[in-house]
Amino acid sequence: MRALTRYLPILTWGRTYDRNALSNDLIAAVIVTIMLIPQSLAYALLAGLPPEAGIYASIVPIMLYSIFGTSRALAVGPVAVVSLMTAAAIGEVAQQGTAGYAAAALTLAGLSGAMLLTLGFLRLGFLANFLSHPVIAGFITASGILIATSQLKHIFGIDASGHTLPHLLESLFHHLSQINWITLAIGAAATGFLFWVRKGLKPLLLNAGLGPRLADILTKAGPVAAVVVTTLLAGVFRLDTAGVQIVGAVPQALPPFTLPDTSMELIRALFMPALLISIIGFVESISVAQTLAAKKRQRIDPDQELIGLGAANIGAAFTGGYPVTGGFARSVVNFDAGAETPAAGAFTAIGLAIAAVALTPLIYFLPKATLAATIIVAVLSLVDLGILKRAWTYSRADFAAVLATILLTLAFGVETGVSAGVVLSIALHLYKTSKPHVAEVGLVEGTEHFRNIRRHKVLTHPRVITLRVDESLYFANARFLEDYLYDRVAEDCGLSDVILQCTAINEVDMSALESLEAINTRLKGLGIRLHLSEVKGPVMDRLRRSHFLDELGGKVFLTQYEAWTHLTRPPRPKAA
Repeated sequence: MRALTRYLPILTWGRTYDRNALSNDLIAAVIVTIMLIPQSLAYALLAGLPPEAGIYASIVPIMLYSIFGTSRALAVGPVAVVSLMTAAAIGEVAQQGTAGYAAAALTLAGLSGAMLLTLGFLRLGFLANFLSHPVIAGFITASGILIATSQLKHIFGIDASGHTLPHLLESLFHHLSQINWITLAIGAAATGFLFWVRKGLKPLLLNAGLGPRLADILTKAGPVAAVVVTTLLAGVFRLDTAGVQIVGAVPQALPPFTLPDTSMELIRALFMPALLISIIGFVESISVAQTLAAKKRQRIDPDQELIGLGAANIGAAFTGGYPVTGGFARSVVNFDAGAETPAAGAFTAIGLAIAAVALTPLIYFLPKATLAATIIVAVLSLVDLGILKRAWTYSRADFAAVLATILLTLAFGVETGVSAGVVLSIALHLYKTSKPHVAEVGLVEGTEHFRNIRRHKVLTHPRVITLRVDESLYFANARFLEDYLYDRVAEDCGLSDVILQCTAINEVDMSALESLEAINTRLKGLGIRLHLSEVKGPVMDRLRRSHFLDELGGKVFLTQYEAWTHLTRPPRPKAA
């Protein structure tokens, strides 16, 4: 039963579900549904898919996540970054607007779902930690700029293409003579209105005497208002005959049962993009889920989140969708609206299903410029160029990684950007740990504490030095410790003892063990004894399995103070 509960979190929160939770979840579902209708259509447009694909990707996947996911506020569905990555990946293997393009989207979702499920069952959720936050922030910032730029063609009503910033700008420039001014007026007005809604509508409604909850609902419904007004204008004045691009006919139906294309050639072509989408989607989702869970002192299981997102993507693959993940904006709205459990997501899916059946004929004349405005306003909130200044101030290495990720993503596309982000995150970790901080420490007078001799006034001894290594020892930094210690010993010919204080050493791998053996042998040759102090239990267990302790020139001390007092006390006079 415990294993079943682990893989089906609904069995846990479902047992305590009550009328109050139902009421809160229903209210949250109404607000999120209102927000998701135009957003789903817009993100499908960004992915290069028919608008109904966005709605389909927001129904069954949400329901599956509500069964398998552990976050009580995460809202799963299409998101901007994953939609852009989907367009970039599928654009390499199929022509937009063809049946093959839609089938490739299903395959991409299925591959991503299978990868996420596999990682979840293997309990590999920790792999998300290999992407550093600064690199992720840089990638999302660059993606936001790319997405906003890619939507300008719909705002201008021109035919432009490209998946990198230089290509997009070049294409836009060459097609500027084709601008449809009516489309531009609609797109610019919708963009300006949506920006104002985000900042100015709620204070205006509150000043007018509306309650906070109603004002919040009306603010979230801002994109719907833009959709309704521009659709009416386009329909009444038949702006499509004036060159304004509209959504057109959208199937009035529930998500269909679909089958992904399982040809090996397509799977090979989409394997790496699916892996990158899975990584980015999971990192974005788990970040949002953990942030919201912390506010209510709830717990998120990363491994089960992989399973929940995997199930959601499998659901998208078989119901006409494309890759999905937990979205930041809609999850925050879901949380702020009072969602108590994942049932809020299931109710949202029901609302979207009703919209798919009853409301799709109403969006026939919806201008694509309005959807582009929705995307631009949504993604520009993700752009955080301030990360460059913060990284420069705090760490030059982090700044270099962020800047490289942004530039590579803008110049070569999202796949290159995210691949570079993964490599840079790992490289940054290796760089930082390859040159660990090593402090020479001394005794703080009157205490048993030891501190860096360059930062504190401490007691030292001419014959004894203590080096504190503030990092685990492994293949990347083993030689660094050797070189550092040899250089330090060469400075002082009066040494008799060297103590390695191992307070911060949690691991010693084989390469580091060989370096310790080499250090011990060389010090012996110089007549200097090597000692260890404060070695942690697991590290000591490993050392006992080797011959190192038998050949150690000195001793292993329980505490640094014990080592100090033993090695610095005056020698006892020999008996006469």
